[in-house]
Amino acid sequence: MIDRLAEAAGAAGLQIFGRIDHSANAAEVGLELRPTELLIFGNPRAGTALMLDQQTAGIDLPFRALAWEDDDGQVWLTYPEPDSLARRHNLGARSAEVLAAIRQGMAGLTESVSVAPRSD
Repeated sequence: MIDRLAEAAGAAGLQIFGRIDHSANAAEVGLELRPTELLIFGNPRAGTALMLDQQTAGIDLPFRALAWEDDDGQVWLTYPEPDSLARRHNLGARSAEVLAAIRQGMAGLTESVSVAPRSD
């Protein structure tokens, strides 16, 4: 699923900054973990706008999404809710447009990869 999300994010003009395969990393140390992979992606212009509002937002940027499989084999996509980002960093009115774009963009991406989203 992360492949589909990365493809959709790239097609939407977002930059892919990295991928972390937690399951593969677990296997390297002899542990077993259901499929769990993190995609780190975003738009530097949008992220910078948030950091210009409150520089501490940089700890939560670039944006990320975690694809993971539950005990029943259902695959989920979990990502930070833009409103929680706003609350955590006390983002003001100047960030509202960017946060709305992130919210809309994530809705479009999750729809394009046909997955059940679970935001925090």
